[in-house]
Amino acid sequence: MAKIERIEIRMVDLKPKVVRTDAIQSFVSQETPLVTITDSDGATGTGYSYTIGTGGSSVMRLLADHLLPRLIGKDAEQIEAIWHELEFATHATTIGAITSIALAAIDNALWDLRARKQDIPLWKLAGGARDRCALYTTEGGWLHIPTEALVEDALDAKAKGFKGSKVKIGKPHGADDVARLSAVRKAVGDGYEIMTDANQGFTIDEAIRRADRLRDLDLAWLEEPIAADDIDGHVRLNRSTSTPVAVGESLYSIRHFREYMQKGACSIVQVDAGRIGGITPWLKVAHTAEAFDMPICPHFLMELHVSLTCAVPNGKYVEYIPQLDDITTSRLVIENGMALAPSTPGLGIEWDWDAIAKRSIPEFNRDIH
Repeated sequence: MAKIERIEIRMVDLKPKVVRTDAIQSFVSQETPLVTITDSDGATGTGYSYTIGTGGSSVMRLLADHLLPRLIGKDAEQIEAIWHELEFATHATTIGAITSIALAAIDNALWDLRARKQDIPLWKLAGGARDRCALYTTEGGWLHIPTEALVEDALDAKAKGFKGSKVKIGKPHGADDVARLSAVRKAVGDGYEIMTDANQGFTIDEAIRRADRLRDLDLAWLEEPIAADDIDGHVRLNRSTSTPVAVGESLYSIRHFREYMQKGACSIVQVDAGRIGGITPWLKVAHTAEAFDMPICPHFLMELHVSLTCAVPNGKYVEYIPQLDDITTSRLVIENGMALAPSTPGLGIEWDWDAIAKRSIPEFNRDIH
């Protein structure tokens, strides 16, 4: 039994490569906690999670002061036991984003360690359903982007083999959203998917109204139309429209997902391994969604989610938003609009430790023995 002997934590602040705006906010930074676990055999595994600009310092203090000291001496293979112990240790602050983001960095590191020790890629270790999955792109669909540029980006993505493009919605008047999306649909034709994302920007009545106006555009889904914790509102919306309703990036517990699925409040599950608490609960949500005949189209983190989406039979799409290029040497491999599952052991992410050292925020660097 190899016990955990050492844990290193770092945090880097990654600036988005393009301007990112949606109905409620702009993305100006991505705080990225990194956790590297070393066991008594000398094997290592690295996990990560993220914020969109706030809360990173709180995540790092939670890791350093309360969670990571509990891991020293633990059997690194007992991932399930560790996850539940850490969740219980923080029960007074769960279920919430800060705790789940911290748990995710640890859990992802443990899965990376396990896969590396077994010399197997994560997608095979976690299920091995397929070796590639479809991609859609978000980077050219932000809310501030002019209609002409939306069209150009969608046509370019289609030419490259991508299966769809996401366009942010939430303009002051519904007619503006209709005009933008109609222009994209006219340009790409009927055989190309258009996803939309309102980022919780609507009231329930406005969401129903806009969904009705967009009905004839045959959209792939309407994502986060209203407040993520309004389950009853999602039930109303899902019953009122033929457009699939997608949720998940702002849900932090498997029990939250269970309620959405049981009540018929969504049609597409976008569980995020960086926000649900790591790979362990991510897989549980994915398998539950399979029982409800719902596809998994995870939010963000394409470098990690390509492996998880390929691991499960109901994995459908990976969202193309390059995130880690500045601190990794590996890249997502794309063939004809399909993301290929990594062939290397572990998460399939090769970290550039020199770049990480230069970008790390010194006050959060810790080495725990």
